[in-house]
Amino acid sequence: MNKRDYMNTSVQEPPLDYSFRSIHVIQDLVNEEPRTGLRPLKRSKSGKSLTQSLWLNNNVLNDLRDFNQVASQLLEHPENLAWIDLSFNDLTSIDPVLTTFFNLSVLYLHGNSIQHLGEVNKLAVLPRLRSLTLHGNPMEEEKGYRQYVLCTLPHITTFDFSGVTKADRTTAEVWKRMNIKPKKARIKQNTL
Repeated sequence: MNKRDYMNTSVQEPPLDYSFRSIHVIQDLVNEEPRTGLRPLKRSKSGKSLTQSLWLNNNVLNDLRDFNQVASQLLEHPENLAWIDLSFNDLTSIDPVLTTFFNLSVLYLHGNSIQHLGEVNKLAVLPRLRSLTLHGNPMEEEKGYRQYVLCTLPHITTFDFSGVTKADRTTAEVWKRMNIKPKKARIKQNTL
């Protein structure tokens, strides 16, 4: 199967689902059996999954160490991951490894322990990200939470399971003008 065929067919594939497995470290996935759904997982000749969705929700992960290596062991085309569900874990930050999956369009991080709203900045490099969840993290309590996320990630269409409206975008822009100071250009001083 060539890469183009893969992109066209694997979107319909069921997810590689490791939810509710009490997984503490990413490396544990290698020895864990994924949950079975109504449809069987399709695998490549090498035995790797052909899906574009990886569900790791409702576990006890506190970091994503070795995520790339394990994804490469489990998935035929990890670079084509489009959906990662890490909801209801113990993550305290948004790991930069997530920003290496440029085809990521759905990212669920709700119900974790992410403290700082600035963590969202890391996700701005993901060109296809359209759906993001962050509710249930301590960062949700920060003033301007929704507006900050919408300003930082202007391409998302769904945030915390709610559609992003034109009014949301307008409110976010007004909030941005009132709350985020523009970066000042440095003026070179002539030293004579």
